[in-house]
Amino acid sequence: MIESLNSPHIARVKALISSRGVKERKNSGLFVAEGLQCAKEALSTSDNKSGFKGPLIETLFLTSNGRSKLEQVKDLHLNNATNIIDVSDEVMKEMCETITPQGVLAICSITKSELSSIKLNGNRRYIYLSEIQDPGNAGTILRSADAFGMDGVITSPGSVDMFSPKVVRSTAGSLWHIPVFQSVGLADVLKLGLQAISLGAEGEKPLSEFEPSGDVVAIFGNEARGLSSIESMNGVEIVNIPMPGDAESLNLSAAATIVMYHLSLLSPK
Repeated sequence: MIESLNSPHIARVKALISSRGVKERKNSGLFVAEGLQCAKEALSTSDNKSGFKGPLIETLFLTSNGRSKLEQVKDLHLNNATNIIDVSDEVMKEMCETITPQGVLAICSITKSELSSIKLNGNRRYIYLSEIQDPGNAGTILRSADAFGMDGVITSPGSVDMFSPKVVRSTAGSLWHIPVFQSVGLADVLKLGLQAISLGAEGEKPLSEFEPSGDVVAIFGNEARGLSSIESMNGVEIVNIPMPGDAESLNLSAAATIVMYHLSLLSPK
């Protein structure tokens, strides 16, 4: 068991979650997943509905309490982790960003999904995030995408890193269920031939009247600026969400979830 707060393992984890973590994650191809839920999804022996194989665990750090929690989970085998290291509660606290760690932390390989791997069949549903900055929004949107059966989440250059610690925690394990395509230009996505929609106050058609005629991508813009270039994108249909109440607008993740729910109702999945 590792008890020293000078352990190189602590320095390695901190490098992946620090302010310079984006560069470190890119260079190493690794990220940190903190908490029981992420480890459960990574170690689960049961197949998820989409068939997507999520990130693999390279190193799993466990306190005695964390190990006990994982050993009680059904359909989970700790030997699915390549390397398991027992650590003290103090060492775990030094590694984690959360105030009250669950005693489980994993270093995982980043799954690299290429746009060329997308195979359209007339019923695919994708989410495109353009310069999204808030980790909580990004993680919640990915979690909703998983819940409503979307086929993938695509992010633009300049969007938050989907493998940053806050995003990973916000996904609550959904990062292991749905592919993520990072740093992809919107023009490249539209070249795939997807039917594209976006939300906007200027949209004349309410979301409830939108009916897909094939594969669809729903596009969401920056929390503050929205999609400044969307009007120049030919073939993108702008729809609105009617709001009979007094609120001026919806939070991005709430609006995206409503759109995904609507798309799921129109899909035979």
